[in-house]
Amino acid sequence: MRMSDLVARYINEILERQDGEAEIRRNELATTLGCVPSQINYVITSRFTPEQGYIVESRRGGGGYIRITRIHATHAEAIMHIVNSIGKSLDKATAEVMLNNMLERDMIDRRTARLMAAALGERAYRDVPQQYRDQVRATVFKNMLLTLIE
Repeated sequence: MRMSDLVARYINEILERQDGEAEIRRNELATTLGCVPSQINYVITSRFTPEQGYIVESRRGGGGYIRITRIHATHAEAIMHIVNSIGKSLDKATAEVMLNNMLERDMIDRRTARLMAAALGERAYRDVPQQYRDQVRATVFKNMLLTLIE
């Protein structure tokens, strides 16, 4: 398993134990996991983003910390949060990350995730000119998400 996966798993375990809020000290966590502090930064900036349902606060200095809070929202609010975070274009890799996060948070089931992934994959856009694919993908994904709101 990659170090970034281990760091993310460790932080997620803390979030689960502490009801969706983790306060960590970057250097201490790096020492505990046997990695460099920059790996902690990488994981936090790539896997614990607002688009993925997290708020990250940090305080620098000797008593500094990083606080990660999982956003608690209704199903409809969480979907709208994702819709609003997409913007005008969306690449395939980002769409996959969003789908995986939705699946992990039980916002969608596996079958729905597979269907959505098929609609967002490169095959679906092979007849669309390259310069428009990410824009079309964003529009399609937003429309699919809006149909999930009850």
